[in-house]
Amino acid sequence: MTATPSDGPVLTGTHEHPHPHQPDGQPRLEGDGRADRTTVARTVTDVLQPRNVLLVGMPGIGLAAAGNWSGIPWGLLGALCAGIIPAAYIQWERKRGTWEDRNIVDRTKRPPIFLVILASIGLGSIIMILGHAPTGILLAMLALWVMTVVLLAVNHVWKISVDSAVASAIPAMLAVTHSPWWLLAYGLTLAVCWSRVALTYHSVAQTAAGAGVGATTAAAFLLT
Repeated sequence: MTATPSDGPVLTGTHEHPHPHQPDGQPRLEGDGRADRTTVARTVTDVLQPRNVLLVGMPGIGLAAAGNWSGIPWGLLGALCAGIIPAAYIQWERKRGTWEDRNIVDRTKRPPIFLVILASIGLGSIIMILGHAPTGILLAMLALWVMTVVLLAVNHVWKISVDSAVASAIPAMLAVTHSPWWLLAYGLTLAVCWSRVALTYHSVAQTAAGAGVGATTAAAFLLT
């Protein structure tokens, strides 16, 4: 490896530079820090992916909307339509070889999943209307539907972050329907944004824009 002034002093009688050592005296492998950062980012983005965030958050919104436990099944239906069905579709396309993983890096290949999300949320909303679901959970579904339309429109010209949008939408809606204390969950939103940038799936601007679009979903409750 070519030596540079920042590599440290040359060992006497050699052309090598001393390696920085870990506390146990073993040489630190070059790139260890970057690998650890990537591992953490991968864990964060997988654990806090939209499917999981919706599965946790939507029942809470349903609970608040109904005022009792009867709203939880409606929330689970919302999570099924907005998160689980789209995730299953992505998995199906992966098995077919259409996409390498759930993170669809190529922006031009993303429209089909947006259309699946819109259709699934739309179907779920119709079921809620027919089943006389609480107004609040229906508002949440419609807000997510509009959010997806916005994300699809932006995606035509710019790869906005969907993960950041969902990670922002759920805390915003929970803060409005339950308690402002839910805004503390934006720490997790920031973690999702960081992970998407760390994995080079998005830029800072793309994650910030996604989070901004997600936060505006709370307007569906604020304006009613």
